[in-house]
Amino acid sequence: MFVQRTVLPIPSQALRGADPDFHPLEALNVVPAKAGIQSPEVLSPALAPRLRGGDEQGETGLAAEGPTVLIAQLTDTHITAPGQLAYGVVDTAAHLARAVAEIEALRPRPDVVVLTGDLVDKGRPEEYAHLRSLVAPLSMPLFAIPGNHDSREAMRQAFAADGYLPREGYLNFAIEDWPLRLVALDTLVPGEGGGALCEERLRWLAQTLAAAPRRPSVILMHHPPFRTALAAMDRIGLAGSGGLAEIVRRYPSVERILCGHLHRTIDRRFAGTVAGTAPSTAHQLLLDLEPTAKASHFVMEPPGYQLHRWDAEDGLVTHTAVVGVWPGPYPFARSE
Repeated sequence: MFVQRTVLPIPSQALRGADPDFHPLEALNVVPAKAGIQSPEVLSPALAPRLRGGDEQGETGLAAEGPTVLIAQLTDTHITAPGQLAYGVVDTAAHLARAVAEIEALRPRPDVVVLTGDLVDKGRPEEYAHLRSLVAPLSMPLFAIPGNHDSREAMRQAFAADGYLPREGYLNFAIEDWPLRLVALDTLVPGEGGGALCEERLRWLAQTLAAAPRRPSVILMHHPPFRTALAAMDRIGLAGSGGLAEIVRRYPSVERILCGHLHRTIDRRFAGTVAGTAPSTAHQLLLDLEPTAKASHFVMEPPGYQLHRWDAEDGLVTHTAVVGVWPGPYPFARSE
């Protein structure tokens, strides 16, 4: 797997911004090298068939008429040590196991799974080991970013063998294996519920986007860069969202910002794109819009995940799914 980590100085185009006349759908109509997109002929043998229209079994999300990318987003899994319940109530391991089985059964099967933070509940090595065993049945690549419940160093060690996390510093990374680039931002502030994007992290993002300014991209981060009207959660939101907006606004190629943290599906326009949070695979946040709310509470609403489907014609389309077995399907048309 080819992993791109941008470490060069910020090009001048990062400061000026992308071409103002650029339209995101032009990205696949330019020379691949210019767009930062590798042609199938120079990709690994395993990846090349996906850009040509799918593998031999036809189980990926790539249609024959053109390249597509299907991303499954799981978030706020809050895995505990084996045998323990989160908050004494939630069997997060059982919930994640069901979500993994459901994703494996999807057709078309997602090309990649992303975990957008709060992977475990207390940041302990035994929790990460438990998490790894629960996601092991996934047949597609998996990439994870930290949330406020995670430990940067314990997570780095748990995922070291996968090769995409930096060996030191913030857990920022970029994945260039598909026509849609994955750009992951570490918003963790150790010991705090809220997150932050400091100057160093924002500089890394500017470098990464500037390296291929026309390439369609999604940004992954745990803390959403907007207020939600959920007062207790907004108090542990993201510092540095203004700097993020300044960078993202330069790049119409940023299709969406994929977040977690809120344990609910929430969307907002942000800096010329869409930012949104996905539901937890386990417990959900109580929908409490009372502005004087002093604490958050969770409820056992159905667990869920999101599917993000991208192609060059339609861009990114997001679907929210609930995990479980439900009556149906039934036809809309009834026979008389």
